[in-house]
Amino acid sequence: MNLLKTYFKGVAMGAADVVPGVSGGTIAFITGILDTLLGSITKIKPSLIGMIKRDGVKATFDYINGSFLVSLFAGILTSIFTLAKLISWLLVTHPIPIWSFFFGLILISAVHVLKQINGFSIQRLACFVAGVGIAWGLNHLTHIGLEINLFTIFIGGSIAICAMILPGISGSFLLLLLGLYSTVLGAAKSFDITTLAVFAAGAVCGLLSFSRFLSMLLTRWHDATLAFLTGLMLGTLGKIWPWKITQSWRMNSKGEQVPLIQENLSPFAYQHATGESHQLILAVICMLSAIVLVLGLEKIGRRSDTDTK
Repeated sequence: MNLLKTYFKGVAMGAADVVPGVSGGTIAFITGILDTLLGSITKIKPSLIGMIKRDGVKATFDYINGSFLVSLFAGILTSIFTLAKLISWLLVTHPIPIWSFFFGLILISAVHVLKQINGFSIQRLACFVAGVGIAWGLNHLTHIGLEINLFTIFIGGSIAICAMILPGISGSFLLLLLGLYSTVLGAAKSFDITTLAVFAAGAVCGLLSFSRFLSMLLTRWHDATLAFLTGLMLGTLGKIWPWKITQSWRMNSKGEQVPLIQENLSPFAYQHATGESHQLILAVICMLSAIVLVLGLEKIGRRSDTDTK
């Protein structure tokens, strides 16, 4: 039963990782599995080869909490491959409701992280401001325009995977900045084995190295790190604001026009500027649905902690 819960938490993480602006690490945090995930990943190192020879495969598998990792990553992969087409379609056909849902998701997730901080000091406030500033800067970066080849896809995988365990930064958004988002999402849709394998190899390298760094931060400077992550989350809200107009476009690798610079508007200014409905009531409903969903995930996370203890 615990493995089934872990699987569904992985499904939620995978769904978040597909969307630019939403972090799978945030889902891991609010469902109470981030520490377990980091602890399991940091145990994966070259010395395991000696452990396998000495104690056997089963003992080594249990040592790294293999059942947990397999269940979680099975859920993540299931979600990515099944939801890639659906989420892509929703972002094109129903942008305001879906972005409103994601906006509510990030907002309530930031509140959740804030509740884990034991008071605000000058140092923690500085970390919070730094997080907001970095997220704001990332949001205002334009497309970097890397040449798309197997090497850049490998690098993109190693960078983007960090967001899977880092609350507040979206791996899909980082891929979007690098100009690799449509390539990787297209590979997931069409099941392009070569592209996915190279991306996965980069992801494994990035995951094994960055997980140790994040685990160290959370161990030594827990509250300051959470303050920084909260800033990251709140700083990304401008990027996923539902009502925006595109001021300039760029050509992607497939020769398609995609937004380059966008301006956020109020719902009523959006309706006036575009002539399209602001769908405000539906947007609020979607936002509230996201908040209810996160509160439910929090409850599941607390129950899992209780069962573990």
